[in-house]
Amino acid sequence: MDRVFFLHDNARQHVAKLTRQKIQDLGWTTLPHPPYSPDMAPTDYHLFRSLSHFLDGRQFKDDDDLKSGLQTFFDQKSPDFYKQGIYDLPIRWQYIVEHNGTYFVD
Repeated sequence: MDRVFFLHDNARQHVAKLTRQKIQDLGWTTLPHPPYSPDMAPTDYHLFRSLSHFLDGRQFKDDDDLKSGLQTFFDQKSPDFYKQGIYDLPIRWQYIVEHNGTYFVD
């Protein structure tokens, strides 16, 4: 591999001196972590939107009922559901870049 670009969040273990030194020793380029944006986060625009639709209008009588409902939601999702969320990322990111960070609503 000619070059490695490393994108990580700003969690303590990622910015620790030892970690930064190792990344530098490996010759990797660290990309700055962008500010949080819900239109860029697959959990927000793909998973949570679907979960929100699933939960819409439902009421749960207790924690066990809620857990059961959530288990049903996740059991109904195929691997392709998650794969599609990942495949959609470059399109969403390109839109954001081309529109100077404008919020992406679909």
